[in-house]
Amino acid sequence: MKIKWLGHSSFLITSSSGVRVITDPYTVGGGLSYGPIQESAEAVTVSHDHGDHNNPSAVGGKPVIIKGTLSQEVKGIKFQGFPVFHDESKGKDRGTDTIYTFTVDKVRVCHMGDLGHPLTDQQVKDIGAIDLLLIPVGGFFTIDATKATRICEQLKPKIVIPMHYKTPKCGYPIAGVEEFLRGKTGVRRVEGSEVELRAGSLPSRTEIVVLNP
Repeated sequence: MKIKWLGHSSFLITSSSGVRVITDPYTVGGGLSYGPIQESAEAVTVSHDHGDHNNPSAVGGKPVIIKGTLSQEVKGIKFQGFPVFHDESKGKDRGTDTIYTFTVDKVRVCHMGDLGHPLTDQQVKDIGAIDLLLIPVGGFFTIDATKATRICEQLKPKIVIPMHYKTPKCGYPIAGVEEFLRGKTGVRRVEGSEVELRAGSLPSRTEIVVLNP
């Protein structure tokens, strides 16, 4: 499978057979200056109804829109949503969020959307084994670097790709990725926005891959 960071919390994930999934497509503006999404997909996941995560109209190809916690299958890919919150006050401040898991080319993916709180032991158990974790690390609106680190320790993914952090194209009052990376080993910085992953050659210990949209 190939994964391309479009910006913020939006990724294009393409299977070896050409099935495409886009996560949390954003709206340009309001602090985000990543380029307009110009990709097509068969499925789009939307973790919550904020404009920087909920713009499926930007995606071409008449995709199936996946929202909420019901199990749903598109082109052989089964999506499962897990209910969480956008804050630490059970949604009182910023509402709800949905974590999605799905498997592409035998790589199990977990996209955490705008998770705003630590995971309970039961939530970790429910999510299960993860190969690729897409996790917010910027804080303020979501979990911060410390909480994200703890979740990585709980889930023990093979690959972590951080998202939802401050970049030259994101003007939100959130932290950059360096705070999350500080003191960690196994960090791989990719010059471009895309990386290819193969189920049979994933690392035995967690590797952090930093992409550049």
